Amino acid sequence: MQTVKIVVTGPYNAGKTEFIRTVSEIEVVSTERKVSRDSERIKEATTVAMDFGRITVDENLVLYLFGTPGQKRFDFMWEILSEGMLGFVVMVDSTRPETFREARSILQTFKAYAPTPYVLAVNKQDCEDAWDIEDVRIALRLDSSVKILPCVATKKDWVKKVLLELLYTILAEMEEGDAKARPDN
Repeated sequence: MQTVKIVVTGPYNAGKTEFIRTVSEIEVVSTERKVSRDSERIKEATTVAMDFGRITVDENLVLYLFGTPGQKRFDFMWEILSEGMLGFVVMVDSTRPETFREARSILQTFKAYAPTPYVLAVNKQDCEDAWDIEDVRIALRLDSSVKILPCVATKKDWVKKVLLELLYTILAEMEEGDAKARPDN
């Protein structure tokens, strides 16, 4: 049985915990704590260390999903959680463009931790005020080679599509590495 560590990261309230809860076959291990409620906060708890979930892809492959805290004050956990990851998902809330700069910064940070494949999941695509995928690409200044996928973190099929795309990207990179490593005959 092969296990693959995937990290799910992104700004505060982007949908990381919900993403993992939606697809996990086990009860998600979560380190959420209550947050104070004010006019800008729209949720009652936030991840302070990590979320952990698991999904069996088939009899040979299990994904371990690690969700990072989104608040900057907990970013010391990011490097710890990135150790050993084979890929990562950056979640972006497509209804909150004010978080796009932070999402880009988080993406750059994780790319620096490990040169592993990643995809961008643009969450809340079912909302009326959701930004279009290509507009998010432009706002984040990402080139066309970066895989950006629509997502609704509460819908299992959407979450699975994001994870499968990341797995395909990981597999393609592994095969490319194998091909480079083979001596020419």
